[in-house]
Amino acid sequence: MLCVSGKDFLFWKKKQLSKGGDQQSLAVLLDCVGGITISDLNLISINPKENLHLKNNLEFLESVWDDHLLKSCPIQYLCGTTFWRDLELKVSNKVLIPRSETELIIDIVFNIFRGKSDKFFFAELGTGSGAISIALSLAYPFSEGVATDINHDILEIASKNYINSSKQTNLKFYCGNWWSPLENFKGKLDLAISNPPYIPKDTYEKLPKEVKNFEPKVALVGGEDGLKHIREIIQRAPLFLKEKGWLILENHFDQGEKVKQLLIENKFTSIEIVKDLSGIGRFTIGRYK
Repeated sequence: MLCVSGKDFLFWKKKQLSKGGDQQSLAVLLDCVGGITISDLNLISINPKENLHLKNNLEFLESVWDDHLLKSCPIQYLCGTTFWRDLELKVSNKVLIPRSETELIIDIVFNIFRGKSDKFFFAELGTGSGAISIALSLAYPFSEGVATDINHDILEIASKNYINSSKQTNLKFYCGNWWSPLENFKGKLDLAISNPPYIPKDTYEKLPKEVKNFEPKVALVGGEDGLKHIREIIQRAPLFLKEKGWLILENHFDQGEKVKQLLIENKFTSIEIVKDLSGIGRFTIGRYK
C-alpha cells in the first residue's frame, strides 16, 4: 500500500483535471485503480494534512488517465470496472457500459412491486453486464429471475458480476436472442424488462467517438428506425407474460409514442411513457391485457 500526503494528492488531482476529462471519470479511476473512494476524496478535501493510501502510485494512475484523454476510450473500459446504483460491475468492450439513466428502471419496478417480500418471476432480455437483473435479484430475494444475452462471453461477465455481488441463487442466465432461450417459460412471467439496441442507423453515425469507437455496435443500433428489436420484443411478449404481466422497455428519447402504439397494437393496457431525470420519455411500460 502506497502513501501520499493529502496536499500532494490534491495538487496532482487538479493537474489531471486541467488536462481535460471530467470529475466523474477521474473518480472512477481513483476508486477502481487507486483504491480511493468518494468518501476518501471528501475527507482529504476537508483535511489535506491527512495522508492517503493508494493501491497504485500516482504515476501509474496518471498514465491511465492520459490514455483515456488521448484515445477517448471510456475510463470504465480502461479500469475494467463501472459503478451502477450500489453495484460494482466488471465490464469489457464486449458489453455496453450501463448508464445512470437506466437505473430508473429499478425505480419503475419498485412502483409496481412495492414489497421486498413480493414473489414474482421476471426476465431481462439482453442483460449485458447483468446490472438490471442483479439489482432486481438483490432487491427482491424471494423472487426468481432469468436473464438472456446472445453472446456467451457477455453472459460470462454477467454471471461473474452476479457471483461477486450476491450470495443468492435466484437469478439464472440463458444464451440466445431475446425470447428464444425462454421457450420453457411461456405464460409464466410476471415482468419482462429490456434495454435493447434502439439507436437509429443514421443517428449512430453521429455519436461521440468515445461511444462509436469503443462500445459494441450490436448493443446500440436498432435498425433503420431504431425500433427493430423493440418490435420483436413487444410482438412476442404476449406468449411469455402472464395475464396482467408487465413489460418495461428503455427507448430512444423520441420513440416513446411509437413504442406506445406498438404496445396498443399488441393488446397491452395501462401504457405509460416514463420520463428520466432530464425530462425525456426514456421508458415505455405496459401491462398485457
